Amino acid sequence: MGKYYPPYMGGIETHLQALSRELAKTVDLRVIVSNGGRQSVSETLEGVNLLRVSTPLTLFSTPLSPAMVSAIRHAAADLIHIHLPNPAAVLAYLASGNRAKVIFTYHSDTVKQKVLGPLFQPVLDAALRRSSAVIATSPNYLRTSPVLAAVRERCHVIPYGIDLSQFEQSDPARTAEIRQQYGERLIVSVGRLVYYKGFEYLIRAMTKVAGKLLIIGDGPLRADLERLIADLGIAGKVVLVGEVQNEHVIPYYHAAEIFALASIARSEAFGIVQIEAMASGLPVVNTALDSGVPFVSLDGQTGLTVVPGDPDALAVALNRLLDDVELRRTFGAAGIQRARQEFSLDTMVQRTLDLYATVMAG
Repeated sequence: MGKYYPPYMGGIETHLQALSRELAKTVDLRVIVSNGGRQSVSETLEGVNLLRVSTPLTLFSTPLSPAMVSAIRHAAADLIHIHLPNPAAVLAYLASGNRAKVIFTYHSDTVKQKVLGPLFQPVLDAALRRSSAVIATSPNYLRTSPVLAAVRERCHVIPYGIDLSQFEQSDPARTAEIRQQYGERLIVSVGRLVYYKGFEYLIRAMTKVAGKLLIIGDGPLRADLERLIADLGIAGKVVLVGEVQNEHVIPYYHAAEIFALASIARSEAFGIVQIEAMASGLPVVNTALDSGVPFVSLDGQTGLTVVPGDPDALAVALNRLLDDVELRRTFGAAGIQRARQEFSLDTMVQRTLDLYATVMAG
C-alpha cells in the first residue's frame, strides 16, 4: 500500500513501482493506492494488480480515500506492507480490522507538519506497535529518527535499490551533444526546486567555482533561483535546465564530471539520485545531514561530504574534484562498486523477500 502509484511522480511512488514489479514475479501481490479522482479503478500494469481507490478529497497533500478501509478489510492477504508517511493509509488499516501481519516501510519522518504531525503521532505509534517489522532505508535514519526509536527492536535496514544497468551506459551521441552545448568541467544536480534541496547554496558556491552547473528539475522556487543567478552575475555558469524525464537524465550524468546534492534539511531522507550518479561513474559531493544522505555516498570513498548550507565548503569540494582527474576516477569507480553491492534493485527485492519469509515464519 502506498499513497499513489505512477504515472503519479514522486520518490516513494517510483520506489513502490520498482519493488512491486519485481515482487509480482514471486508473490501473489495486490497494490492498493489512492486515485487522483472520485472513481475507483482496477487495472494490471506491468504484471502488477493495482487498485486505485476513489479519493473524494485531498487535505494537506494527503489523499482521503474512505473506500480504502473496505479494500483492506476484504483483502485476503497473509501480509500487508504499508509505505509511510501516509496518514490516510494508517487510519484505513487500523479501521479495517484486518488482522494479517503488517510491515511498514518508514521512508521519512514528518518534517513540515508542525501541528498535524504531533496530533497524528499517537495513531502512528499505535500502528507501528502492531507491526511485525519496520523497514528503515538507512542505518543513519534508523539511528536518528525519534519515531523509530520506540520500535527499534523490530526495525530492519533495507536501502533503496534501482535498476543500475540503465545508468551504467549512455547514448554517446547525446552525451557528446550535451558537452558541446555546455562545455567542459560540468557539475550536474537533479531534484525539485524546493527549499530543502539547498540549490541556493549550490548556486552561491558557483561564484567561486571554475566550472558550469546544470540543475535538472522544476518546482516552486524556480523564479527565486533565476533571480539569484542574475543578481550574482553568473548566468553563464549556472543553467536551470528544467524538467527532464528520467531516461533522458542519463546522458547528463555521463557528460558531467561531478554530481552535487546540496540538501540542507532532513526532508532529504536518502537521495536516490546519488545512486543514479554513482552508477553512472560520477563522484558525489553531498552534505552531512542526519539522514541517509551521507550513507549513500561515503565521504572520502565515493565523494566528498560537506557541512549543509555552506557555499564556501561546497566550492572547495567542487574545485578539488574538478582539478583532480585521478581523484574523480577513483571516487567514480568506488561509487559504481558501492552501487552494485548495496543499491541494486535485485538486492533490495531479495532483502525484502527474506524479511517477508522471516515474518511469515513467526
